[in-house]
Amino acid sequence: MDYRVLKRGKHGLPTWDALAPLVLKIAKQRLEWHGRELKIKTADSLELPEKLRKLTYDDSNHRSIIEDRAGWAVGELNTAGLLKRTRRGYYKITELGEKLLREGTAINREAIHKQPLYQQHERELEERKLRSAEIVSVDAEPTAVSKLTQQAAAYNAEVATSLLRQIRESEPEFFENLVVTLLGAMGYRGPNGSAWVTQRTNDGGIDGVINQDALGTSTVYVQAKKYGEGNKVQRPAIDSFYGALSRNHADRGVFITTSSFSTKAIDTARGFSIVLVDGIQLTELMLQYHVGVQVKQSFEIFEIDKDFFED
Repeated sequence: MDYRVLKRGKHGLPTWDALAPLVLKIAKQRLEWHGRELKIKTADSLELPEKLRKLTYDDSNHRSIIEDRAGWAVGELNTAGLLKRTRRGYYKITELGEKLLREGTAINREAIHKQPLYQQHERELEERKLRSAEIVSVDAEPTAVSKLTQQAAAYNAEVATSLLRQIRESEPEFFENLVVTLLGAMGYRGPNGSAWVTQRTNDGGIDGVINQDALGTSTVYVQAKKYGEGNKVQRPAIDSFYGALSRNHADRGVFITTSSFSTKAIDTARGFSIVLVDGIQLTELMLQYHVGVQVKQSFEIFEIDKDFFED
């Protein structure tokens, strides 16, 4: 494809949204693509002059600008549900992506951002911002540290939101193992305790059990519900979980979901002393306790030790 017929931005290279239809067409050629391979294939198909094809950012990593923009397109298409992550690092075109190509729909920034899954992504990001908002003094000039902190928080919010989507796309068994692993990482299991996922065929309404000591004198029971974003957990589910706790003579339980809880469910859980964890809090905890994620980059910020210079 002649890159000159596409919308171009800085450096005279196509913008990420101009590359989006091309990414989809290439993705359709195979069952799945590794993300890196898909970016390179897209960049190579543009008939770019060598100088533009090899143009990199002025940074230590020497990242290819056009491949970076193709990667941005892959990410946005995945968020909008036009591409789907099949396994770690691999993507495939979805039925929705094929449908839009088949119908000749303009696949641009506006169309991508209007997709229901993308809108859901934006709502979850906004909810994260609201939950993490803190009262801070308003400085005329924000400090370098405060800017870095805000940028890191915004980046991690994007990661957490993408993480929640991957969890929703996983199998129920994976999700149940995940929540037990997370609670263990949070210290619920204790130094000599144990944790396991119950057998699905005879779990009695309990998905996971955590013994906080070796003798099992203090036990936490877990219920895990993998729901879509719009499918709230209702009061009957909380009543059912409380019944399972009662049958096990338990006085504590944790109910974790990938969605959220209705007002009646929240009120009922409070009366039963059941701890509720919704999808947003779940992924915030996963980042905090490094479950399912890894640290990409860390920074040290210094200040002068005034005591060192005092007599």
